[in-house]
Amino acid sequence: MTNHVDFQADCEQCFGLCCTALAFAASTQFALDKDSGVPCSNLRTDYLCGIHKNLRQQGYKGCTIYDCNGAGQKVSQITFKGTSWRDAPASAELMFHVFPIVEQLQEMLLYLHQSIALETTKSIHQEIQAAIEETERLTLLEPKAIVEIDVPAYRANINELLLQTSELVRNAAYMKHTISPKKQKSYKRGANLIGAQLSHADLRGANLRGAYLIAADLRNADLRDSDLIGADLRDADLRGADLTGAIFLTQSQINAAKGDARTKLPPSLTPPSYWITS
Repeated sequence: MTNHVDFQADCEQCFGLCCTALAFAASTQFALDKDSGVPCSNLRTDYLCGIHKNLRQQGYKGCTIYDCNGAGQKVSQITFKGTSWRDAPASAELMFHVFPIVEQLQEMLLYLHQSIALETTKSIHQEIQAAIEETERLTLLEPKAIVEIDVPAYRANINELLLQTSELVRNAAYMKHTISPKKQKSYKRGANLIGAQLSHADLRGANLRGAYLIAADLRNADLRDSDLIGADLRDADLRGADLTGAIFLTQSQINAAKGDARTKLPPSLTPPSYWITS
């Protein structure tokens, strides 16, 4: 069986959908307000960004964090067969509605592919594979069928498999690292750890699902085999932290954090160019 899916965004094959379909508000992340369906003023006629090399300096830090996980090119080249919203204005509204739905499905696919790649989840590989095939099928539906998908309900079903994956991985981590039950780190989903002082913390196998780790001090923390699905790592300090084997960690989360050459990441993730490299 093959499980290869390209989750790398290919902006040259996309019609600038993240720059048009999505809205953003003036904040520390974006220089101004933009409504959904309105092209960003920096979007060029070739659908590429006119200030791509200077986004952070121009006040568009949020753009450097964002990653569509390949949804942009899939919607542009497969769902709408290579015809852009500029060439077919009547399709624009539908395209802009489809994009965030496919974006969410691609995110689920990313998590599922991470799950099936783990030896510790072998007992549920058949169920994960079935979910991969069904989720991929949904991303390839006709546009009007895609907008009819009940995404919250579908996500809830996928989340059951992701929870099973988390339990299997973290239990294996406790055994591997000989962590006693009393020292197991588990937080309620959405735990408020904003600005938390967690430098050198032992968070091996920790359940950090949905945790708010904004500006948290995680320097030299041990996050091996932790579950970081949905964790908000904006400006979290990961210098020297070890995230080896961390599950459900995405490039967007890493892009939002601070790190350095000592930060250890899963092999599928890349340190951003703006991290401290010395």
